[in-house]
Amino acid sequence: MITDGYQNIFKIPELKRRILFTLAMLAVYRVGVMIPTPGIDSAALARIFEAHKGGMLGMFNMFSGGALQRLSVFALGIMPYISAAIIIELLTVVVPYLDELKKEGEQGRKKITQYTRYGTVGLSIIQGFLVAVGIEKMGAVINPGWAFRLMTVITLTAGTSFIMWLGEQITEKGIGNGISLIIFAGIVARMPSAIINTSRMIASNEMGIFGVVALLVFMVIVVAFIIFMEQGQRRIPIQYAKRVVGRRMYGGQSTYLPLKINTSGVIPPIFASSIMMFPATVAGFIDIPFVKTASAALMPGRFAYEVFYVALIFFFCYFYTAVTFKPDDVADNMKKQGGYIPGIRPGKKTADYIDKVLSRITLGGAAYVSVVCVLPSILITKFHVPFYFGGTALLIVVGVAIDTTAQMETHMIQRSYEGFLKKGIHGHR
Repeated sequence: MITDGYQNIFKIPELKRRILFTLAMLAVYRVGVMIPTPGIDSAALARIFEAHKGGMLGMFNMFSGGALQRLSVFALGIMPYISAAIIIELLTVVVPYLDELKKEGEQGRKKITQYTRYGTVGLSIIQGFLVAVGIEKMGAVINPGWAFRLMTVITLTAGTSFIMWLGEQITEKGIGNGISLIIFAGIVARMPSAIINTSRMIASNEMGIFGVVALLVFMVIVVAFIIFMEQGQRRIPIQYAKRVVGRRMYGGQSTYLPLKINTSGVIPPIFASSIMMFPATVAGFIDIPFVKTASAALMPGRFAYEVFYVALIFFFCYFYTAVTFKPDDVADNMKKQGGYIPGIRPGKKTADYIDKVLSRITLGGAAYVSVVCVLPSILITKFHVPFYFGGTALLIVVGVAIDTTAQMETHMIQRSYEGFLKKGIHGHR
């Protein structure tokens, strides 16, 4: 039973310690969300976010777990770190030095992590300055000027650096991926306010009971669909030829190459969102009619926004998959180990076949990610849902939940305890 699986968690001292450490670090993060940056007019800032809750500000406030709405020390969240990590990952394609570092194993990984940290600080400084200037223009600062801007940049950069450290500590000493769990905690923390807003709409007859029930059923179906797609794989059968080494015979077994439907994860919508934000960001600082018109057209909920957003998601799904998965390298490794795909010649033919299969399933993966990512705009603009549901946030929440549960399952199975499902342990024996 699932209940027995959860009881087994506390029978393993190391797993129990890791979970408690993770919860403690997430609690520290949530405390930091409540600490405001000095010099902010909280009442004015609250009014601004209330007026823009359905737009881009509302989306970023959700990702920061409410920190942006308070302009707390963690207002930038972990997004600068994620952006820096993605940029470094993409640079490995065009910078030979970074590509060599990636192949050097643990030592190279440490060096790349160090560059990612530097990139995080640099992006935080830029974004912190833009936030400070933007908040000044909105009239939510008590004493505007360079003193406030400098203080805000230092505060927000330090906050993001601290969140980055928290994430690394969780990954090393806790359970699950620390950075992902911090985003997960920020998104989940917004759920109580979403429930309260929905309750108010029911009380004021803005939303009927039938509408709420239908929405809940729809949410369950969407979550189930995401879980199904995130775990979906195209398994390519592989056969290994028999070979004799000394007096022993190796190989002869059959296995498969698993290709995920959504190989790129949440990276395409994150990159697409960043690019779609650019016109709005520029329009806030440059008073040019053309830029203002473009910014207005590319607002969430507008047809042009959705079309460009989906197009960018498709582009980055294919681009990131091409960057991270190399069919030629996979085919070469299979050939060296005596493996082959039945009916396909080893070498170039195998690489072409894997690339063809990967291109087809990436099309399905990109379509799936696009559908999930346009859900918030449709639900908010067409059905007046009082909270964000779907999009990158939901992909992250479901993905993190699956990954963390899998890690806990692994810890229990390694120590001969039953996992969350009894059949899980029998499948591993």
